[in-house]
Amino acid sequence: MTSLNFPKTGHGRDSILLFPTSCFPSKPFLPSSKGYRYSSGLIVRTQTLIYASSLSNGRTNIKGPREIQFVAKAQPVAVELVEDKLRDPQTSGDSIRQRFLDFYAARGHKVLPSASLVPDDPTVLLTIAGMLQFKPIFLGKVPREVPSAATSQKCIRTNDIENVGRTSRHQTFFEMLGNFSFGDYFKKEAIKWAWELSTSEYGLPADRLWISVYEDDDETFALWHDELGIPKERIKRLGEDDNFWTSGVTGPCGPCSELYYDFHPERGTSDVDLGDDTRFIEFYNLVFMQYNKKDDGSLEPLKQKNIDTGLGLERMARILQKVPNNYETDLIFPILEKAAELANVSYALADDSTKTKLKIIGDHTRAVVYLISDGVNPSNIGRGYVVRRLIRRVVRTGRLLGVKGDGMGDLHGAFLPILAKKVIELSTNIDADVKTRSSRILEELRREELRFVLTLERGEKLLEQMLADALLNTQGTETAPCLSGKDAFILYDTYGFPVEITKEVAEERGISIDMNSFDIEMEKQRQLSQAAHDTVKLAVENGANLAEDIPDTEFLGYNTLHSKAVVEGLLVNGSPVAQVSKGSEVEILLNRTPFYAESGGQIGDNGFLYMTEAENEQKAIVEIKDVQKSMGNIFVHKGTITEGTIEVGREVEAAVDANLRQRAKVHHTATHLLQSALKRVIGQETSQAGSMVAFDRLRFDFNFHRSLQDKELEEIEGLINQWIGDGTILETKVMSLTDAKGAGAVAMFGEKYGEQVRVVEVPGVSMELCGGTHVSNTAEIRGFKIISEQGIASGIRRIEAVAGDAFIEYVLTRDNYMKQLCSTLKVKAEEVTGRVDTLLEELRLTRNEVSAARAKAAIYKASTLASRVSTIGTSKSIRLLVESMDDIDADSLKSAAEYLVNSLKDPAAVVLGSCPGEGKVSLVVALTPGVVNLGIKAGEVIKPLAKSCGGGGGGRPNFAQAGGRKPENLLGALEEVREQLKNLLEK
Repeated sequence: MTSLNFPKTGHGRDSILLFPTSCFPSKPFLPSSKGYRYSSGLIVRTQTLIYASSLSNGRTNIKGPREIQFVAKAQPVAVELVEDKLRDPQTSGDSIRQRFLDFYAARGHKVLPSASLVPDDPTVLLTIAGMLQFKPIFLGKVPREVPSAATSQKCIRTNDIENVGRTSRHQTFFEMLGNFSFGDYFKKEAIKWAWELSTSEYGLPADRLWISVYEDDDETFALWHDELGIPKERIKRLGEDDNFWTSGVTGPCGPCSELYYDFHPERGTSDVDLGDDTRFIEFYNLVFMQYNKKDDGSLEPLKQKNIDTGLGLERMARILQKVPNNYETDLIFPILEKAAELANVSYALADDSTKTKLKIIGDHTRAVVYLISDGVNPSNIGRGYVVRRLIRRVVRTGRLLGVKGDGMGDLHGAFLPILAKKVIELSTNIDADVKTRSSRILEELRREELRFVLTLERGEKLLEQMLADALLNTQGTETAPCLSGKDAFILYDTYGFPVEITKEVAEERGISIDMNSFDIEMEKQRQLSQAAHDTVKLAVENGANLAEDIPDTEFLGYNTLHSKAVVEGLLVNGSPVAQVSKGSEVEILLNRTPFYAESGGQIGDNGFLYMTEAENEQKAIVEIKDVQKSMGNIFVHKGTITEGTIEVGREVEAAVDANLRQRAKVHHTATHLLQSALKRVIGQETSQAGSMVAFDRLRFDFNFHRSLQDKELEEIEGLINQWIGDGTILETKVMSLTDAKGAGAVAMFGEKYGEQVRVVEVPGVSMELCGGTHVSNTAEIRGFKIISEQGIASGIRRIEAVAGDAFIEYVLTRDNYMKQLCSTLKVKAEEVTGRVDTLLEELRLTRNEVSAARAKAAIYKASTLASRVSTIGTSKSIRLLVESMDDIDADSLKSAAEYLVNSLKDPAAVVLGSCPGEGKVSLVVALTPGVVNLGIKAGEVIKPLAKSCGGGGGGRPNFAQAGGRKPENLLGALEEVREQLKNLLEK
């Protein structure tokens, strides 16, 4: 193999000299790509593949193949060498993540798993920060379970979506490494550890790190400078907009300090702007949550000072892996490589525009895989719209790159699932559940992409019409044709049509686009998007002071339905009161309760609270209709005082309605059995997407791409009823979350779990993490019946079912219906179906006979109208008939019009109307070819006629039908159309 000697270029990177292909062996060496970075093989403009297994620059033997482009035959040409060196395993994304967690675990932090991208917080649409799962702790609404924690949190942010791929650091999906203190440690430790992690653990050169602090935060400045020795010139004081964190108008807040990496220290320390993306990247943010912002804007110190930090994993990977942007790290680049392969381009040789498109595809594909894995499916609202928008942007961008079909030869296939497989391959250490859900993820992406391709094609047709209109509007004028920005935005927003393609196609026709108005429309959408839950609000609510004085409610309901309790608080319309009297709606807070509060899909218990006087004389009765959890684990009993007055501090007797509780228990356990049956019948990859456990029924939502077949529903019912008949005793245990997951317990959709979890097991059938109430033996369920199965969103199905008493009631009700039907039809139950079929067939034949009779009657009546035909036109040769036919139905009116237009000599025009029922109008226009050839169309004639009668319609050029809701306008409208047709035909 030929060796080449490289001169140095002086630009900080090796260069090579390219020689004619005769310098190399005639048979190319095909190296393994393992451990190296490739885009799409070796590309040479002469179509000759050139490989080298060992290239030397005189000092360093550069192992491995290089991508070489032959650009000249006559003379060698110097070009930049593409770096393909093996990466240090210590700088891999997985290693950086683990080293962060290990670092803080060694310092007393509890390492906790990432929360779902679907937050348990109504103020945000998606999980946008690592601190979100700890928000209730920061607000003081729930007690801390650990003094400090460390996480690697999956996050999604879409407010800067237009910057994705265009800058070196913006992404929609990213991982935020964070260490958190809940009143444990504060500034000194947070700053010391952040510096130690950055310089000692990750090995960043100290002289390349800059620090920002809040302008008035002298304490933090001193810690950086005096304690750690950071030179003053590398500590920048910034204002409130940059370095003071607030959660909202009021609530927890505090100064923050950020660490920046300097890519170009040679530029010096004067006139430095830390916002210069060409020089700096912020990689670690420390928030010192030390104040509460009051309504008047003043700050008061928090009783418990907290630490909230965030270190961007992709940003640190970029620094340690020495690549120019986040996308070229090993966390994302393999996805870009796959996209480049499908587009048949080389990332290394691509221009900036192509690279941007590949980055968009890589980032967005990563985002949608994790969103779908966490239960968010494409739709037109909320989180589903985020997924749909990202998918459409990937598909549009792929088309811009020239990806056809699946990019691998199937022109009718989808390329997103192929890219998603690479994301799933990389997901092991981010979220292990992604691989187990891979089948559902891939199918959802395939279906959504193929559906959108059809939409995109409709957009192309609409663009053609818009361009034709733009040209038509400027014919005969000196104005240059221009497509409005609003039209371009409609194509972009509604049909997902890239403005770049719109612009390119328009320019081919000599049409410009009003990009200013397009940008205005885009900005409107961007503002709406940013306003929709892209910040975490930690504002303290009105009930916060009350919550400080009331401990969590002790739940006794697993073991008893009756208990004594003390009234800790009363709320009327959200405001605390000391007592409430008869007739009032009230919310009651107790120190302990047997009432189950709504959670995990199970509704809250019903029942009564009794307050007694001496000698057990009842003083007050409260009917409880709902129980909810609030401010962490405080149970709010909602009800009406039916007798007497209830007071704070008094003891009450709490009694749960036993019958309703049993109904809820039956339906909750049946829900667990249903999930297990679904997994066995339609596949293990299906997962819960929501549920409701009520007294009268259960509802279970699950991920699946089609409706269930009757035989599948029968099999599911059969399995569940078999398990019910087995009379299996349920087992309930409390164990650590890690042990529960290790044992195979399934987590319930949308639930958050602490360190210790409750596991409900039906041995041999199901094992789930669940805090709900359940039967002790499956035999208590008695029976199970599915009453409906339907789709509620793309890829989401819903089953409603009944069990226990509700099952018995359902069966008895249906049995009564059947008895009534048998009595009416005078047949046995097994003969009902045959009898109904016979009746339907008789009804069909009778309707056909009646319809035929009506048509004949209408034709006969139409024949009597021949004498009313008028002849118009210059030669009096055009026949016109406009008449009302009283109460003839629409089908008969059509038959009459067809008879007349066929019996009258061409050219002829027939317009008929009728009032077939109260508030109904039927209209028909029929034209012979001779009239159509004059430029008159039936659809254009009937539109204003229908509008006058309060309706609408259309049809072919020679025949049109319409309906209306204003019979009183019919005669006047017919007269108007008669005059209009006369005027047209006489011309």
